[in-house]
Amino acid sequence: MATMASTIIKTPTNPSPLFQKSSFHGTPTTLRPLPSKPHASARVSMSASQSPPPYNLNSFTFEPIKESIVSREMTRRYMTDMVTYADTDVVVVGAGSAGLTCAYELSKNPNVQVAIIEQSVSPGGGAWLGGQLFSAMVVRKPAHRFLDEIDVEYDEMDNYVVIKHAALFTSTIMSKLLARPNVKLFNAVAAEDLIVKNGKVGGVVTNWALVSMNHDTQSCMDPNVMEAKVVVSSCGHDGPFGATGVKRLKSIGLIDAVPGMKALDMNTAEDAIVRLTREVVPGMIVTGMEVAEIDGAPRMGPTFGAMMISGQKAAHLALRSLGLPNALDQVVGNIYPDLVLAAAESSEIVDA
Repeated sequence: MATMASTIIKTPTNPSPLFQKSSFHGTPTTLRPLPSKPHASARVSMSASQSPPPYNLNSFTFEPIKESIVSREMTRRYMTDMVTYADTDVVVVGAGSAGLTCAYELSKNPNVQVAIIEQSVSPGGGAWLGGQLFSAMVVRKPAHRFLDEIDVEYDEMDNYVVIKHAALFTSTIMSKLLARPNVKLFNAVAAEDLIVKNGKVGGVVTNWALVSMNHDTQSCMDPNVMEAKVVVSSCGHDGPFGATGVKRLKSIGLIDAVPGMKALDMNTAEDAIVRLTREVVPGMIVTGMEVAEIDGAPRMGPTFGAMMISGQKAAHLALRSLGLPNALDQVVGNIYPDLVLAAAESSEIVDA
């Protein structure tokens, strides 16, 4: 058991724009240069006439706008996204900690188009809080390397780390992920069904989440569809919208059983979740706590490292399925050098 005699505040260092330490091997990796910005001293030296004057809170006035412009901006952009992602590379169903990590890992390849479907208005799943609605998030080593990569601070113990509030992880990974041009989050959207052709999953059937919740109260409200080369199901453990991917596979006869997760065993559970993350049927990869539902693995309770590493592994399984460089086959090479599987050289993480 880890001792708590001393606590080290871990503050990740900021890498140079040209290099980033991967969570995987901890070695610098060359990235595309970021657009240059004026240095702070250069901004200070600018004349007052070139700097916008500070606004006055006592007489603040917004620029005028027509209400229809606001409506058109929202509608045009959303409908453009729907057209763009109607046929995409990867659909990630469920934006909890595993789904977000999977999408983040996939988005490192700028040529991979990623759509995230999340039934809740607020993505993040159960990763906004730790256990029993407490704030802190516990992550067992060596999964803390992923926190280093995304610059999340933590208190370091012997064999685990503690983020002072789980929301720091969730908000940080979302801000980095959603800023990328090859990613779109469709929240308040439910995946009602799968597209299956000749035994292969080829996408998802979607509807507004509020519509999905009210099919019994209204007349028929038909859905929409989103085709994908790969579907990653990260719907979590059993619940109203939980484990829906594997439940549907069972109901249509593509898998035999969904036994449900077993009782809590942290040490067994986290290794099992990562080990059993896989493509369960052609075209569909299962990650996160949904893995425990299909395999009868134990639940791990309020530790989150397995969610992150399972999400990373699912991303590399998807890249493999797409025929792209991935860490599982060790064919990353010099194309996307930040795609190297987490702690792959460590026996503490199970192999693919």
